[in-house]
Amino acid sequence: MFVISGFRIAALLLTLVLASTANAEDGITSDRILFGQSAALSGPAQALGQGMRDGIQAAFDEVNTAGGVHGRHLELVSRDDQYEPEAAAQNTRYLLFEHRVFALIGAVGTPTSKAAAPEAVKADTPYIGAFTGAELLRVPYRPEIVNLRASYFQETEALVAYLSDTLKKERIGVFFQNDSFGRAGRTGVIQALERRSAQIVSEGSYVRNSIAVKLGLLDVMAGQPDAVIMIGAYNPLANFIHWSAKLGFNPTFASISFIGSDAFAKALAARPLAEHGKGVIVSQVVPFPTNTKIPLVRDYVSAIRANGGATDFVSLEGYLAGRFAISILDVIGAAPTRAAFLKAVEGAKSLDVGGFPLSFVPGDSQGSEQVFLTELDGAGGLRPIHGAVP
Repeated sequence: MFVISGFRIAALLLTLVLASTANAEDGITSDRILFGQSAALSGPAQALGQGMRDGIQAAFDEVNTAGGVHGRHLELVSRDDQYEPEAAAQNTRYLLFEHRVFALIGAVGTPTSKAAAPEAVKADTPYIGAFTGAELLRVPYRPEIVNLRASYFQETEALVAYLSDTLKKERIGVFFQNDSFGRAGRTGVIQALERRSAQIVSEGSYVRNSIAVKLGLLDVMAGQPDAVIMIGAYNPLANFIHWSAKLGFNPTFASISFIGSDAFAKALAARPLAEHGKGVIVSQVVPFPTNTKIPLVRDYVSAIRANGGATDFVSLEGYLAGRFAISILDVIGAAPTRAAFLKAVEGAKSLDVGGFPLSFVPGDSQGSEQVFLTELDGAGGLRPIHGAVP
């Protein structure tokens, strides 16, 4: 008769438990799927991280109220990186190896994503819907990085086209955040101007997470531009326009979507000479957050208000990211894995998320190419320009 000792039985059971744990998908239990987010929840860019978090949470709460996805509720754990790359990388490692999240979602910023995304790629973990249009998340192609929004190059092309071709502005300057984000936007402006046989006439910069803009403003003014494209966060850019007004500098101002137009309007309104901000052009990558003719926006308005939040472009983008994740999880069924999630994304050639079209194919990690132009109306809000904006 073959007898196994108690010690050997205990060792065998431990081996089986460890094997089961090793084979289990991180962040998945019988009743939940755990997502992680590292974003600026405090500091000068906090409105962006908070908006993305609130939008994602609204989408998750909405589906959880309806019973979850194939019986599993979605949970989000968020960590504050204050828009600093080192903190973003550390947070991402913590989310991956301590919280053991299924996927990362809703990161904010280019320098932070530059530090954090490689951690996700090394762990074969989806990195979904980052609030940045930087090329470094698009080229080279990595299937783990799932971009939803149009790129900064597409946004800057839309801005240059409107300023140069429609408004006939011939002297365009650039004011940018002096890091990978700002330089990416600056490159986009340069390339768009080169396509028109033109070049920037002057440029200035500021340090990330500061509002020290005066020296950079003087550099921009030196070229006497009649339009300035700004690549930065809402507080420093509001300060830039404030000091421009004080110095009598009155070009047409424009910005890409990272500015967070609602937070920017509030930051500008809090400063003297705020009326100087009327007519600032802002490119957007999602529809107007109050246009309830679009099913996605209608659902968003209901969900964000149910959570006590206010509608804006940033939280709508977060909600889109959440709804996208839900759509992919729904497609892959009752046994989700990271590999199955990424395979489903690659196969999503025509994905309709509440009337907002997304399209992915192998080798292309960006779902949307839509860019809409808006402008500050001088009363704390925005209005569409350059044709109808949904």
